Amino acid sequence: MRIFVISDTHGKIEKAAEILKKLQDIDMVIHLGDLWKDAEKLRNQFTIPVLSVKGNMDGCFSKDEYKILETDFGKIFIAHGHMENVKQGPQNIMYKAESLGCRAIFFGHTHKPVFLEIERMYLLNPGSLTLPTGGEKGSYAVATIEKDSLRATILYEDLKQLSKTDSGFLKDLLNNSDRF
Repeated sequence: MRIFVISDTHGKIEKAAEILKKLQDIDMVIHLGDLWKDAEKLRNQFTIPVLSVKGNMDGCFSKDEYKILETDFGKIFIAHGHMENVKQGPQNIMYKAESLGCRAIFFGHTHKPVFLEIERMYLLNPGSLTLPTGGEKGSYAVATIEKDSLRATILYEDLKQLSKTDSGFLKDLLNNSDRF
């Protein structure tokens, strides 16, 4: 199974749609929140199944806003990550995923891409295609799941990076707060 993993598109799915058209053999899209409506747009535009969760910019502040994806590899915990305070570190989200019997975690919120293994738990954050942190290029991930393995590659968009729009104090506060 090959999965196109994105997060934090914030109302701009053009890059995601363009990349998805070019990728081959994608079985599923996972959108990790901010904005949930972006996943709906992709669902309507493509025939590939789309799994999505809500994030802090979607007004979601429930500890129950996560999904578990059952795969041949095992369970994958799918969440935006703001309710688990991922900007402060992976411990909370790892504890939650482990308590639910998951072998991997896909999360967003930080806008920073990462794929690593900590204590036999895989963590994947695709970063953000539209609002990457620190002036980096936008990023996404492609995960390949088989019975005995989970592999992921973080990829960067080739398009010229647009500058972040100064859209006001409130949006900045909401996006950078884990529990506002």
